[in-house]
Amino acid sequence: MKKIGLIPLRKNSKGIPGKNKKKMLGRPLFSWVLTEAAFSDLDEVFVFTDDTEIISYIEKEYYWNSKIKVLLRSDENATDTASTESVLLEFAKQVDTDFDVLCLLQATSPMTTRHNINAVLNKIEKESFDSALTVVKTHRFTWNTDGTPQNYDVFNRPRRQDFVGLLVENGAVYATTNAAFLKSKNRVSGSIALVEMEEASYTEIDNNADWEIVEKLLASRLQKNKSHQKIDYLVLDVDGVFTDGCVYYGAEGELMKKFDMRDGMGLEILRQYQVEVVIMTSENSELVEQRMKKLQIDNCFLGVKDKYAFLTQFLNHRKASFAQVAYVGDDVNDLANICSVGWSFCPANGTEIVKRHADYVLTNASAEGAIREVCEIIVRNNNRYE
Repeated sequence: MKKIGLIPLRKNSKGIPGKNKKKMLGRPLFSWVLTEAAFSDLDEVFVFTDDTEIISYIEKEYYWNSKIKVLLRSDENATDTASTESVLLEFAKQVDTDFDVLCLLQATSPMTTRHNINAVLNKIEKESFDSALTVVKTHRFTWNTDGTPQNYDVFNRPRRQDFVGLLVENGAVYATTNAAFLKSKNRVSGSIALVEMEEASYTEIDNNADWEIVEKLLASRLQKNKSHQKIDYLVLDVDGVFTDGCVYYGAEGELMKKFDMRDGMGLEILRQYQVEVVIMTSENSELVEQRMKKLQIDNCFLGVKDKYAFLTQFLNHRKASFAQVAYVGDDVNDLANICSVGWSFCPANGTEIVKRHADYVLTNASAEGAIREVCEIIVRNNNRYE
């Protein structure tokens, strides 16, 4: 059974301009559901958009996952008035309805996980429903416009623990069989199954206040899911971690970066304890590449914008988990990893937002022994597992 995912994105957004590309915990909003879809049971994941900037970003950033593809969406189906169903029909035509199950994923639902996606797919594949969608349970009391209650007796108000509540669509995941979709031309039809998601996933992102709420909920969930194991991988940003964050330029471009020799010795000591060092930076710097060769660090990844997705892929390939990782970062593009790994660190001169989310704010600044300090902490931590 061929299962494909569709993430429709529009270039323009009135509520929050450029919403799909705006950074949530340092990552473009759409990348949260895209990464989860990439590691779900879907066979292919299509981003369907009229935004050529997003298309270029995806082609560059997600080359490591062959499941992820992009298609150009027509202008007429990227307007404020275009329905989601019209987008689904256009997409189905472009792929010649070459699927058994079509799964619609909304980029504005960053709380969606691969487990939610798989649960919806299983309703169709294993339980033989025609379609399925995600919902949340709400214990709110609802009313009609004429002043009559919809779901409870005002003279017998139930306690929350005794109230069944209501199931409400959260707009995150929908799936349908090919046959049901072609017959109804609707995202759900026939026998419909429901999959419950956490209530936090119900918050819609319509304005900046909503954005702040969802970002805090997402960070909180990542941090609550943290677990600690023996550290097997130390993942390091470069600028603001290895270096002081300054770059010296001349007529020929980048000339110098400042590194601390004590950091290099710390990494050499750390390798003696079988901890693998990984470099992950958004910049493409020849100076950095040369320095890492000098330090004999083989896992040096340059030009990585979506560090969370890349680290997820790296660990998946190694059959390892975030719990085995220590991460050092200093700025917003490190936030998702800072919130997710077993132990996260921020140099003393890192940005305030990273300091608020890191497990440990170092006493040393970047390029002044911060990495050496991390190495010593990891060695002490790992000794507890001996």
